[in-house]
Parts: sequence; C-alpha cells; structure tokens
Amino acid sequence: MKKIIFLLFLSISTFAQQAPMKLWYTQPAEHFEESLVLGNGRIGATVFGGTSSDKIYLNDITLWSGAPKDPNMNPEAHTYMPLVRAALKADNYALADSLIRNIQGSFSESYAPLGTLTLDFDVQKTQNYYRELSLDDATATVRFDAGNNHITKEYFVSHPDRVFVIKLKASQRNSLNFSINFSSLLTHQKTTKGKLLEAHGEAPIIAQPSYLGNIPNPVIFEKGKGTRFTSLIDINATDGEVTYSDSAMHISNASEAIILVSLATSFNGHDKNPVTEGLNDKAIAMSQLEAAKKISFVELKDRHLKDYKNFFDRVKLDLGKYSKELPTDSRLRAYSKGALDPYLETLYFQYGRYLLISSSRTKGVPANLQGLWNPYIRPPWSSNYTMNINVEENYWPAETTNLSEMHDAFLSFIGNLESSGKVTAKTFYGASGWTCGHNSDIWAMTNPVGDFGKGGPQWANWAMGGTWASTHLFDHYQFSQDKDWLASYAYPLMKGAAEFCLDMLIEGPEGYLITSPSTSPENIYITDTGFKAATLYGATADLAMIRELFTHILKTQKVLRNDPEFESKIEETYAKLRPYQIGKKGNLQEWYYDWEDQEPKHRHQTHLFGLHPGNQITVSNTPELAAASKKTLEIKGDESTGWSKGWRINLWARLQDGNHAYKMYRELLRYVEPDGLATNMSNGGGTYPNLFDAHPPFQIDGNFGGTAAIAEMLVQSDENNIYLLPALPDAWQEGSIKGLRCRGGFEIDIAWQAGKLKTATVYAKGGKTTQLVYMEKAQTVDLSTQSKKTFDVF
Repeated sequence: MKKIIFLLFLSISTFAQQAPMKLWYTQPAEHFEESLVLGNGRIGATVFGGTSSDKIYLNDITLWSGAPKDPNMNPEAHTYMPLVRAALKADNYALADSLIRNIQGSFSESYAPLGTLTLDFDVQKTQNYYRELSLDDATATVRFDAGNNHITKEYFVSHPDRVFVIKLKASQRNSLNFSINFSSLLTHQKTTKGKLLEAHGEAPIIAQPSYLGNIPNPVIFEKGKGTRFTSLIDINATDGEVTYSDSAMHISNASEAIILVSLATSFNGHDKNPVTEGLNDKAIAMSQLEAAKKISFVELKDRHLKDYKNFFDRVKLDLGKYSKELPTDSRLRAYSKGALDPYLETLYFQYGRYLLISSSRTKGVPANLQGLWNPYIRPPWSSNYTMNINVEENYWPAETTNLSEMHDAFLSFIGNLESSGKVTAKTFYGASGWTCGHNSDIWAMTNPVGDFGKGGPQWANWAMGGTWASTHLFDHYQFSQDKDWLASYAYPLMKGAAEFCLDMLIEGPEGYLITSPSTSPENIYITDTGFKAATLYGATADLAMIRELFTHILKTQKVLRNDPEFESKIEETYAKLRPYQIGKKGNLQEWYYDWEDQEPKHRHQTHLFGLHPGNQITVSNTPELAAASKKTLEIKGDESTGWSKGWRINLWARLQDGNHAYKMYRELLRYVEPDGLATNMSNGGGTYPNLFDAHPPFQIDGNFGGTAAIAEMLVQSDENNIYLLPALPDAWQEGSIKGLRCRGGFEIDIAWQAGKLKTATVYAKGGKTTQLVYMEKAQTVDLSTQSKKTFDVF
C-alpha cells in the first residue's frame, strides 16, 4: 500500500506543471522577430504590443500569389533523360550538369501577407509595461499604466469561431480613445460602410522568389486575376462613441471595447482557379463575423480555450527545478552565455507544439517555411514548401508530441501533390507513378524548378520530394493504427511514389540498382580529378529514401495483404539496391564514389536519412553504419543553420548520445539579435527574442526540429519497441514527461531521478502489445485486456 501511495505521489508531483508556460517582455516589439504570434491554423496575427501605436500583421494561410499551373509546362523535358543517363554512364559529369537543366520548369508561387491592422491610441507617457504570450491559453496580453490609468489588451485567434479577437480595457471610465486602420501591400480598397472597416483586395499573379534579387517587375498584380481576400473589422464599445471616416474607425471615451477581425479568401482548392472557381470570400467573412458577434467575449474565449487546450494540454514536460523569473529575451541571453535554465528548455519544446497547433489546421495547406506568419510580399524563399527537408521537418513533432491532427494538413497535401505529380513524372522523367521536386506551393506544384534552365542542378533537379513526403504516410499509420485510412488513402499514394522510384532505378557499374540521374540536396561533389558538379548516379540520399519507402510498402502489405504482385516486385527490387558504403574516413559515403564535398560542413546531411527520420540505421541493428553516421556528423561539425541544427540534434539522439544532442540543443537556443530584415540569409543558426528559429532569417522548421528532438532524446519507438531515455543528457538529472505517443499505437508517461528511470506508464491507443526497453533491459507490455499499465522496476 505504501508503495502504491509513493508511486501516486511521484506521478502527481513530477507530472505537475512547475510554472506557467509563457513568453514575456518588458517592452513592445520593435522587429518582427520580437513579436508575439497567434493563429488558429488559418488566420495568423503578429502582435507588436505598442502603447501609442499597436501594429498587428494579419495573415491567411490560403492567400498565395498565382493560380494552378499546367504541370505539362515543359513537354519535351523527358526526352533529355536518356541523354543525361548516357552522359553519366560515360562519367561525363559536366555534360550531365548541362543537359539536366533542360529538365526544369517554373518557380513556385509565394505566400502573401494579407495586411496590417494598426491601433493608434491617445496615450503619451507609459510605465510598468508588460507583454506576454501564454502557451497554456494561446492568448497574448499587454498591460501598462498611462498616468493613473491601467490599460489591458488581450488578443487571441479562435479556431471554433474563426475570428481574431481583441479586448481593450481601461481602469478609468471613458478613457479609451483610439483609431483603427487597415493597410496592405496588396492591391485593395477600403470602406467603412455598414459600420464595419472593410478591405477587399487580391494577391499578385506573380511574386518572384526573393533570392533572385533586384529583377524587373518581381511582383505583378493584374486586376481580377489573383486570389481575392476580405478583411472585416467590427468594434463593440461598451460605452463611448464610435465614428467613421472614409478608411478608419475612431473610438472616443470608452472604458472597454471588443474588436472582431474576420478574414477570408477565395481559395477553393489546389486545382481550382481562385477567380473563376473561387469561393465567395466576402460572404464567408461576413458569415464568420455575424456568428461571432452573437457570442459574448467570455464565451468566445471559453470556446477558444476548450478547443486549444484539448491539444496543448496532452503533453507536460518537466526538466528540473524552475529558475528565477526573467523576461524571455533576458533569459535567452543569459542561457546563451552558459546559464542553466531547464524552464527555457521546456518552454522552447512547448513553443514548438504551440506553433504547430497555431499554423497547421487547414486541410491540404500545411505550415510553410514561416509557418503562418509572414509580413513580406517577397518572403524568404517564397515562404513555400521546400520538399528536400523543410516541410517534412515541420511535421516531425506532430505524432510524437501528441498532435496527430495537425499532421493532417500535410498528409492531405500529399494527396494534392499526386495529381500534378503524375504529370510531372511522365513529362519531365518519362516515368510512371508520381513525384515532386525541390519546391511546392499551395497549388501543389511538383515540377523541377529553375526557371526552365537557370536553376542549379544541386537544388533544382532533385527528384525525391514525393518519396520523402510519402514516408510520412506509413509513419502516421504506425502511431494511429488506422487500417481503413492506410488502405483507402495512404497505400495508393505510397504505391504511386514507389512506382516512380522503380522507373528511376537502373543497373549501376557494380550490378546493383541505383538512381540515375541523381543529386544530394544542395550539395556539390569534387571528383578525383578535381571537377565540381551536382549531377551523378546513385546518391546515397536517394537510395536511403527509396529503401525507407519500400520498407513501408512491405510492412503495409503485412497489414493489408491486398497487393501481392506489387509486394513481390518491391521485395525483389529492394534486394538489389546498392548497399550503404563507408568511405575512407570512416564516414557514411554521400556519393556513389568516395568523393570529397565542396563544402565539408554543408548544412544538408540527407545521406543520413536512414538514421533519421528513417529507421534503416540503428545503433543496435547496424552498428557499423551508425558509427559511420557518427563520423559523418563529426566531420561536418556542429555549426550550421537553424533547421540543420534541429535535424542534427535528432541524429545525435538516434545515436544515443544525449550529451552531444544537448550541446547542440543549447546552441539552437543561442540568442540572435533581430534586425527586422529578410535579407540576412547567412549560416549561423540560433533563436530570436520571440523564440523564432533563426536560419537566419526566420524559418519555423528549426523550431519544429528542436521540439521533435526533445521527444527523441526521451523516448524513441518502432512498431515493436518503446525505448525509454535513449539519449538522456547528464544535464537533466531529474524530470518527467507525460503524453508522448509511440509507434504501435501507445502513449507513455515517464519520470526519472538521479539520471535513472523511476516509473513508466503505458496507455493503449490502438495498440495491444509492445516492449519497453531501458538500458538493455526489457519489459513486455500486454494491453489486450487493460487500458494502461505502470512499471517502476526494470
């Protein structure tokens, strides 16, 4: 009985949240990278929290430049495939690099900023300023004193009611005096007819990538041809007076005011023209607003909290004793100088989960490079879907940190890619199945990019986007155990991606099957003669992804048993794939031959795909390959961009080196000074004051990679095993985590003290039998007749 009471006490005490999860500051934001971001998965609000002027960027995740394109844009491209293959067979890499440029199409479109809401207040001197983003409530709050008047501003974006809500309150009656204005970088018209501040506009038909620099007419608007948007702003002042000018609202002598912002676009799907087949954005925005106006502020907030907390509260992390109270920017600076701060480490983990909930709840429209929050008309890298790591990294924490519903935005997007990807496979490669290249966008573009020959082959001609994305499908099944979804949706997509891979494989010089043509994302090799190029045959990264996808096909058939002929073909082909090679330095070889890299410390490490996010290389089952992967990471070093650091932490976690993973986690949280510019695209990595990942500039994938890495350090899983504390660093001597999900259909809570596991509770979430593994000891878990089981002895 005493033992049971002790375990119950341990569970309650270690799993209790030590402190509120919040970002807070003692000054308004000056730069984008200091702002507080809110979102409901479609609508985004970036809050600066000014006193005399409060600027708020508005976004809608469905507002992009352009429209669906003809995927058959380069109908002769496939005729160059035999020529490229012949050049590679003759080891004429210069000719292959030249010829492959004919297998390119247009650039992706760009994610567009909707507008800026500005609240201008009649406020002069202020003091006691406080600005907060509560991750527990997905609510931002600003408080300050203006003389004897205490002003409070509260902001949230409601998913159930589809509106952005602002509440303003003054301690002194009739003392709120302010104006509301709307502006946009897009073409638009404003009006205040009908006692609303309305804005109607449209996105550009072209917004060229920012990395092309200062080119003529990079952004083109053409009336009646871009995606339409509507912004409706309503105010309810409990007292005082509301007046209207041509393009603004003015509030005088109020004590409290509620502002509702409703946004909508005409986007109607990846394959629908947003003008001729678009939704009625005006009617949608009005319907949302009218429904929200019927609900009190208290009920709006209650509904928002119930919806949000259903997801956020599933996981609780405690990494040690709570340190002293410090503003987030000061805390980050101190941490960068070596301070120990388990609270900040926990906060960053939960911030990644918060960002995913806030930016990924729109079917078929995943979180992009900036998630949901973008103020630029030519955002960095078009704020698109970069398929050679970045969009996939966005979703690494989705399943493990118990946010499977957020994964659906990306999983459903894969289905969109298939339709255009079939045309791309045939037109550009002369292949069956479907594929996707380096970039995509809301229109599910799949062609190799590069502006028809101007793109560098190392990025423009990578062909494995569909292969990588498809590995997310079976991974989702491993967590969810949803066989109906696997059969009806996932398997046909996986099969189509595998069919493309089959046609890309040829027999190589040693008789093994290899891809041709091939590249290793964004990297350049140096041949033995000193020649530098990108195009080759048999890049390790290609084969790693193909091996992972083929494994998923074979495992799927063990579940479904509905396609024996294709199963046999995949099994036969898998056996002929060229094995991994270990280079003369002891590293995992990236190229077909043991060539040098032009950049030995290159940010991409895609040839380590089999270690993470794949599961082909493990410390226990393939120790030689794991050691070679470790050597590769040692050669590359730890300094890299933000998203790359996030990936490398996961790789070190898979290598079960918790101390090295922790070292890099600390580097990921290195303070980076904001500059408010999107032009600083240098390497470096780190974290901005608002905890945005610094590529630099801001890319959200580093946030998601860092969050996923914490989960990997504490719990790893495959379809048969759950590995407990596989990469626990010495710095985390005590702690707990509650609610992580595991492959096989399980959920787990664990607690540890003095660096040793104390207790583990496993919950059945579709699974029945698994094995807990801790320090080479194992416990079988049978949940076929009970919903959970607790272990305290290993």
